[in-house]
Amino acid sequence: MKLNCDLGEKVHDNDALIMPYIDMANIACGFHASDPLTILNTIKLALTYKVTIGAHPSYNDKDNFGRITVSYSTEELIALIQYQIGAMHAICISNNAQLSYVKPHGALYNDMMKSTVIFEQVCQAISGVDASLPLLIQALPNTDKNFIALKKIASTYNVSLLFEAFADREYTDEGLLVARSEENAVIHDTDKIIARCEKLIKDNQFISINGKTLPLTVDSLCVHGDNPAAIKVVKKLHQLLQTQ
Repeated sequence: MKLNCDLGEKVHDNDALIMPYIDMANIACGFHASDPLTILNTIKLALTYKVTIGAHPSYNDKDNFGRITVSYSTEELIALIQYQIGAMHAICISNNAQLSYVKPHGALYNDMMKSTVIFEQVCQAISGVDASLPLLIQALPNTDKNFIALKKIASTYNVSLLFEAFADREYTDEGLLVARSEENAVIHDTDKIIARCEKLIKDNQFISINGKTLPLTVDSLCVHGDNPAAIKVVKKLHQLLQTQ
């Protein structure tokens, strides 16, 4: 199981402290946060620590950090995503780095997980640029009808999927993320984060905010770089994953 983190967002100065302990860096593409120089520096940092590079595209909404749904036509959303992937890819090429996957950010990510229409638009955007780029999405219980539908759509566009769980976010009973507008949506207690990840690694299970067991098959664990506990958490999770 790999460890991934959202970086290059210019909301903290943790990137250089976090990068040595992760396997995958979801690098902001400039629409919810960041700028070309920050993207360049984050890619260079990933290269230094041999961390796999992913594009982290978002709705075009820096004012709300990409965490508010924005309505686009199909053509607009596909172009918006391709623009961001293309920019990340170009800077990678110029630095002998490889772009290896795509993970949408914030509201775009959440909307993609809830709407097969938006999910298809994301897959179409990736396929139009480079179908070999896997799409990193939230792992849901394998019996979930929406999860089955998402897998089918991705296969239609020849886009492979990677599945992640969020170490520091609470889950609903349906297996989605508790909205950030809700109290306790983000977990700051390091011991709680590690304990729930140990259960996921051992039993392939997460526990929802209401105590429901969620069976999950996961390729990667995500820690949010803007979580105040991020540095401590990634160090402990790195150590935990190294023993598996």
